[in-house]
Amino acid sequence: MSTPPYVEIAKRLKGLRDALEMSAQELASKVGVKVEEVEAYESGKKEIPVSYLFEVAKACGVDLTVLIAGKEAHLHTYALVRKGKGLSVERRKDYDYKSLAYKFSGRKMEPFIVKVPPKKEEDITFNEHSGQEFIYMLKGKLEIRLGDDVLILEPGDSLYFSSRTPHALRGLDGEAEFLDVII
Repeated sequence: MSTPPYVEIAKRLKGLRDALEMSAQELASKVGVKVEEVEAYESGKKEIPVSYLFEVAKACGVDLTVLIAGKEAHLHTYALVRKGKGLSVERRKDYDYKSLAYKFSGRKMEPFIVKVPPKKEEDITFNEHSGQEFIYMLKGKLEIRLGDDVLILEPGDSLYFSSRTPHALRGLDGEAEFLDVII
């Protein structure tokens, strides 16, 4: 069995915090989570939400690409990513994320192509984080739960919401694919 990708990301998170001489409590306060969450993500034993990585990158003044891939983004004018060539963000098993702007330095948003497989209703997990999110459906059918509301999105549909709202996703009738932009 191979090592989960988030184990390497966990090492980079801990290394960054140590390099900045920041306590786990200080980082927790800056990104709006409990210190136990910071410690769990840095341990390499818990999957790390991309939203958490985004918040850590902002709070620490680094590019998200550094945390995901271990290297700096380097383009400043534009960054072209060809079809199917986004940077895989292998940090959790639920979804397949591909970063579409990983080469661009100083990003103000994080665009991803996300694929969500079908799953049973009882297997969904909720997530919440600071910021806002925009989803534009490309393929399939997506169920998104925003708190107690259940929405079904199909190709061409879009949704903009506060990421502070607890949200969970699952593909319906097969895999769902969408553009997801986090700010």
